This record gives sequence, structure tokens and C-alpha cells, in this order.
Amino acid sequence: MLNKLHLTASNRKHSQNLDAFQISFPMRTNYMYGRMKRTLLQEIFALTLCLWMKVGAAPGLGTPFSYSAPGQANELVLIEWGNNPIELLIDDKAVTLPLSLSDGKWHHVCVTWTTREGQWEAYQDGVQRGSGTNLSPWHSIKPGGVFILGQEQDTLGGRFDASQSYVGEMSDLHMWSHALSAADIYSLASCGTHLRGDVIDWSESEVELHGGVARYPFDPCH
Repeated sequence: MLNKLHLTASNRKHSQNLDAFQISFPMRTNYMYGRMKRTLLQEIFALTLCLWMKVGAAPGLGTPFSYSAPGQANELVLIEWGNNPIELLIDDKAVTLPLSLSDGKWHHVCVTWTTREGQWEAYQDGVQRGSGTNLSPWHSIKPGGVFILGQEQDTLGGRFDASQSYVGEMSDLHMWSHALSAADIYSLASCGTHLRGDVIDWSESEVELHGGVARYPFDPCH
């Protein structure tokens, strides 16, 4: 029994080390990106996407996250480019998110969405900043696509545009196939809990880095 307890504790410590890192996008390019090794295995009807980010000095944060599915390049995208505000795209329909991230500090950002009436919510540092309905209602997020960090996809897994690329750091990106509660999101942002995504789970073995994206040890909760 003691051995088993010890093993569990050491496994947990090991898994914490594997996910205590950040990735850095120092400049706008069409070749620096992260790609998640896993895809979506079946369609989902709700989601939560959370990450820590520290936005660089470039105007507009670019595209920290995009998911393209077969037949729809903009199945799920978080983007701010040109003079546009930050937007959440689902099935290429967009809503504006009332977030302010350009102060050069780390922020915890979460968006939730459910297919029922297209209900969405946006959180910054654990506090709800906006919500609404009618964002691609009754749509389902299609499986078999590609998750990309730092670039917007014009085709499945590619055709990046440097003007839409992300500049800054990110860490601890997780995605769930359901909408997290406001209490769970607050707890994540205040480091009271460490829930792991069932769709995307932030760990070094899950994300491939391309084009010179750097990885550094980092734990946003310490």
C-alpha cells in the first residue's frame, strides 16, 4: 500500500513537471506555430477553452488558437487582427469578446459555448466579462480536424497568414467538451484547482513546436 501511495505521488509530481511550461512566439511569421498531436474524435455540442497568455507588443494579439475541421477552416478560432476587437469564431460566425489583454501582463482567458441557442461566455482572470446567444446555434463542432496554436488556418493545418499570427507567450491551454461553471473557471484562474481538459490537455508530449517556437519552464500558478 505504501509503495502504491508513493508511486501515485511521484506520478503526480512528474505530470506537473510535464505541464509546467510556456511557449513563446517572439514575432509575426507564417511559419512559427504549435500543433496539438490529438484531434477531436467525435463531434461535440459544447466546449470550454482556457489558457494563460501574455500578449506581445505587436498591435492586435493575432491568433492564439485555431481549430480547422474538414470542410471548415474556421470551425473554432480565437483571433484579434487588424483593427478588429478580439473575436470568437465558431463555424466561421463571430462574436466580439469584451476582453482587454494588451497590458503586457499574464491573463487567464476562458471562453465557453454550447450549441443550445449558441450560448457563449467570455472570462478574464476568472471574472465573466461578456455573454450572449445565437453564435452558430444548433451547430456541432466537427471531429477529425487540426488544433493549431499561434496561427489562423486557411486550409486544414496550413496556409498561415503572418498578419494574423500570435505574438506573445501562452501556457496551460486546456479544452473541454462541455461548458465549465463560473465557479470552476474562477478556481482555475485563481489557481485553486487544476482541472485538465478532456479534448486538449496541456503537456509537453501533446504539443509539437514548429518554426522556432521556444519552450520555457513556467508555472502560471507559482
